Amino acid sequence: MQCRQQLKVEHKLLAKTLVNSLDPPFILKARSTGTPIGQRGILQCEASAIPRAEFEWYKEDRRLLNGINGLKIETQGKQSMLIFFNVSEEDYGNYTCVAMNTMGITNASIIFYGPGAMHDVNGMPFFPCCSFCLLLTITLFHLLKF
Repeated sequence: MQCRQQLKVEHKLLAKTLVNSLDPPFILKARSTGTPIGQRGILQCEASAIPRAEFEWYKEDRRLLNGINGLKIETQGKQSMLIFFNVSEEDYGNYTCVAMNTMGITNASIIFYGPGAMHDVNGMPFFPCCSFCLLLTITLFHLLKF
């Protein structure tokens, strides 16, 4: 009888430990990157999760499928990569990495940009025409002060 009680206690502790060790996905790394036209480009997304996360990639609101339009989605462990074999102008834009498991879902936005894009202090791209407008506005502001 005492042996059965001990097994029940150990079983409850094991079950509680298993439940407590389950974690929804948390994105560890998702960084915007730039690649010139005609080159191979890679967007990476890394997520911590128990059980391991499954990944989906989107551009705008459209889900991307492996092997379509020169794209390859490769997932190894907690990392997923969206690979462009021959980057074109149409590839540039905002992508979303979605990580999900039975405990939850999360996502991160990643910008894929070309070599002409400039970056702010946080590494986020902004485009030269916008920086030119900002420069023009600041210059005009200072000229109008005199």
